[in-house]
Amino acid sequence: MAPATPDMDEAAGILEDLLGAIVEALALDADVTVEFDDGTLSGRVEGDDLGLLIGRHGRTIEAVQHLAQRIVQRGEPDGPRVVIDAGDYRERRATALREEADEAVERALRTGVAVELRTMPALERRVVHEHLRDRDGVETYSEGAEPERYLVVAPV
Repeated sequence: MAPATPDMDEAAGILEDLLGAIVEALALDADVTVEFDDGTLSGRVEGDDLGLLIGRHGRTIEAVQHLAQRIVQRGEPDGPRVVIDAGDYRERRATALREEADEAVERALRTGVAVELRTMPALERRVVHEHLRDRDGVETYSEGAEPERYLVVAPV
């Protein structure tokens, strides 16, 4: 029998403890906050010089988020979605992804050829899909297998 999914208060406490331990282990001068809203448990780390937590191309924060998701859900897929952010990295990254998506649309429409974007985590692919969802003349879809899954912007 699989362990039960923790209630939201317990899940928030688990996430806060995990992020606090990571911040301490990395010797960061940062504060941790956790919120639950609309089915998503969000952990935020705020402070100076959070590059070590974010990692090159966001790889470290993605790994922390994956680990946090596994710990909070305890093997139960019905648990809350977990999103970890540090120093507003997610919003800065979303802005860059939207710009990259707009450039891919221009290229796809200009050349009439599908444009493949680099591999990216599901959360980032979702940002691009949602950004281009109502864009005329193109469609988006994902190809490949995790962790090498990527997004394609194709003219219709």
